[in-house]
Amino acid sequence: MIGRVVEIASDDRHLAIARGFLTVSTGGEEAGRVPIDDIGVLLCNAHGLTYSNNLMVELARRGVAVVLCGANHMPVAWLWPLDGHHLQSLRMRQQLESGEPLRKRIWQVLVRAKIEQQQAVLERLGKPDGAFGLLARKVRSGDPENIEAQAARRYWPLLMGPGFRRDRGAAGPNAMLNYGYTVLRAGVARAVTGAGLHPSVGLHHSNRGNPMCLVDDLMEPFRPLIDYMVAQLMAGGFDAIIPETKRALAQVLAFDMATDQGTTPVSTCLERLATSLAQSFEGGKPVLALPRTFLPLELPGFTNLSQ
Repeated sequence: MIGRVVEIASDDRHLAIARGFLTVSTGGEEAGRVPIDDIGVLLCNAHGLTYSNNLMVELARRGVAVVLCGANHMPVAWLWPLDGHHLQSLRMRQQLESGEPLRKRIWQVLVRAKIEQQQAVLERLGKPDGAFGLLARKVRSGDPENIEAQAARRYWPLLMGPGFRRDRGAAGPNAMLNYGYTVLRAGVARAVTGAGLHPSVGLHHSNRGNPMCLVDDLMEPFRPLIDYMVAQLMAGGFDAIIPETKRALAQVLAFDMATDQGTTPVSTCLERLATSLAQSFEGGKPVLALPRTFLPLELPGFTNLSQ
């Protein structure tokens, strides 16, 4: 079963557990509840929230990604279960001992996949393709020419218009992108820890202050899914973070994609990618499990919202 993305967006709520349910209360009165076993990601995106320790323990036991968000809808902290994969110690050791040549080759695969997906997004929306196929083929091990950045400089003006600038602190479409990336990042974090890997030991990202470098590496090929959704929302007249756009963006983990194993939700694609990365560290060569197609096969409920 695909875990639900549950967001707490109203201020001054208290979260607790009662008989297998996450309960949300305000002023001592229960405002709602969700079965704990249905939750995959809990986004805490409001001020004045309080939590019971019992709730946090039960969420951790189930591997739920609990994400604490700042005012710009970006994550500032998350709950990482200590009891992870049964091979966690071995896999983390293999991850730490992996050589730079292997990490560079894996990063090459991820960058190529991201650029190909950017091209697919532009094609799907009827935008100029910007020769992204050529760019993807030019990516070498480790991406020393930083083709990823070259693609980004072409991509955003083609997708959002010449006046658009990606700014994490800005409102409007940028805030929508932030929110969507937060949902996606939480899903990747859950997959990474579930595969027994350490989220802070990255392949390319290496910021000392970033505890999720590996998560940010692995989510790169899936970011254009959020870009596509935001572009569709904007075409439908939505340009801000409101309940309707949040509901639409929270669906990303449930979208179906085509894989070698058949039609598969994005959340499962992320799990397979993380597991295949662990196998790459074990075997010493890149064997990443990425979707065959780089756009969701269908967007249930999303199309109607964006019209």
